[in-house]
Amino acid sequence: MKKLFLSMLAILGLNTACGQQTYEVDVFTTKSGKTVKFHALMHSCIRIQYDGFEIQIDPVSKLGNRQIDYSAMPKADYIFVTHEHGDHYDANALKMLSASKTQLVMNKRCADMYGSGKVMVNGDKLQLPDISVEAVPAYNTTAGREQFHPKGRDNGYILTIDGLRIYIAGDTEDIPEMSQIKDIDIAFLPCNQPYTMTPDQLVRAAKIIKPKVLFPYHYGQTDVSTIVTQLEGTGIDVRIRHYE
Repeated sequence: MKKLFLSMLAILGLNTACGQQTYEVDVFTTKSGKTVKFHALMHSCIRIQYDGFEIQIDPVSKLGNRQIDYSAMPKADYIFVTHEHGDHYDANALKMLSASKTQLVMNKRCADMYGSGKVMVNGDKLQLPDISVEAVPAYNTTAGREQFHPKGRDNGYILTIDGLRIYIAGDTEDIPEMSQIKDIDIAFLPCNQPYTMTPDQLVRAAKIIKPKVLFPYHYGQTDVSTIVTQLEGTGIDVRIRHYE
């Protein structure tokens, strides 16, 4: 597996001149020396910056008492939406982030609801400028939970950016298909029982995928602190950010 260069964690403001929100930012370097920044916005909302490109994952403006001011951010080049639940799909946020250049990628249900967008289904691959995309399964398997995220409806995404492989799992449990997900540098795995994974399920998933860096996300009130100790000795760098 290729060598991954990790640089220091930085805390950056989105708009410090106006006193706007600040977010934790993790900075990585790709194989050719370019910088990729991951902004921990909230829950399942991730902002990625790479070589002048703006990428947004599951942008949602408000969840409970937390809000994101997407109007203060640049328009997106790419937006990826995993599925239609209100903590992942927000039509108003999509409109705020969209411009004529914006490529919107989503599952079929979201595209039907929004009225536009590139549809990807599980197993699809898409080549974008400087980014390759794979849509992978995301679903529930535990008895009594299947209705939350039925098999075949929702997407996870694997983004490959200049050799850096990023797995954004979406809402899923530790499904068998994870055994086919290889060479992941950075993984975002959800931990929000009963809708996604328990901490023990997430640990099992991480041991299957073996990412170099793991971000538990989408965790709400679930205590994810035990994940760090449970994965000690595996070589996985577990980073807890504010994805409540």
